[in-house]
Amino acid sequence: MSDRPVFVIGCPRSGTTMLQLMLHSHPHMAVPPETRFLVPAYYRRRAWGDLRIDSRRRALAQWIATDRSTKFRELKIDKDEFVQQAVEGPGSLGSVFGTAFRMYADRFDKARWGDKRPSYVKQVDMLLRLFPDAQFIHLIRDGRDCVASLKEMPWYTLDSFHAVSTWAEAIDAGAKLKRTLPEDTYYELRYEDLTDDPATELKKLCHFLEEDFSSAMISPREAASVAVPEHKVWHSNTHGEVIRSRVGSWANRLDDWEISLCEHMLGDRLEAMGYELTGAARPAKEHIIAAQKTMQKRKASRMRKHMRDRLNRLREPSPVAAMLTTRQRSLAGVPRQRTEITEPAL
Repeated sequence: MSDRPVFVIGCPRSGTTMLQLMLHSHPHMAVPPETRFLVPAYYRRRAWGDLRIDSRRRALAQWIATDRSTKFRELKIDKDEFVQQAVEGPGSLGSVFGTAFRMYADRFDKARWGDKRPSYVKQVDMLLRLFPDAQFIHLIRDGRDCVASLKEMPWYTLDSFHAVSTWAEAIDAGAKLKRTLPEDTYYELRYEDLTDDPATELKKLCHFLEEDFSSAMISPREAASVAVPEHKVWHSNTHGEVIRSRVGSWANRLDDWEISLCEHMLGDRLEAMGYELTGAARPAKEHIIAAQKTMQKRKASRMRKHMRDRLNRLREPSPVAAMLTTRQRSLAGVPRQRTEITEPAL
């Protein structure tokens, strides 16, 4: 049985919460709501010092468990017990993070944990530093539907140009991952295929994950009450059956200029992913320029953040990779624990 971590990635509003619930419905996997402590703690890792020192692991674990920004409370695990297990665990950044997720899986008596956050699609390099044995499932949805859905979200305060850029960035990141990662590490799945034939697509996904298919994954309504917080009203559809009613709804939810912009800026990517274009007229020049400037600014921001992280990697305060799973310990050179052999009773 595999114990590799599983990450669900993709553009926001691609159906990643639905896939999270399908995975959580599997008898071997537990995938919690978004907790939001992994990324900020990673980029602040120098502040925690050498995590081979017990007091440093304690400080990091206490921040994860008590800071309001982390949403650790969504895991519903005991704070003090988590801090204690983190202190007693291996001295690495990934091990402290992994301890929280492992304890979440223990809540459900499951051997394997996952995590879901769409923006991880652009942070896979970081995640592999933390969890070198991780597997990634990239859920892809028609970019026009993603743009339409993002516009309607109460938490999305940016404009349509940013929404278009967000989908393009996810697709470009996925293309690079597909070229560079091993076949047993990265898997692409289309939202439209998953909602059209859940059983077939989930069987193929389980094969990638080295798990037996479970029919409970097809109708994950029960998992929604556990893995989707009540305050996330925009995920209300996950409490019902898997349906295709929103597929292609962009045609009625986007303005004509937005459809033109999507197909002009994203056309090659859309067709490469198997989506048909309408042949919409070329968008206005000012819209093209605005979209191009938005993409350039976002790219520059990512590059600056990437360069800062590359510099920080030259002076790591302590080990980064987790040492909790079978493969993680092997990669870290941790010797296997010998199984004690007792003499049979006479």
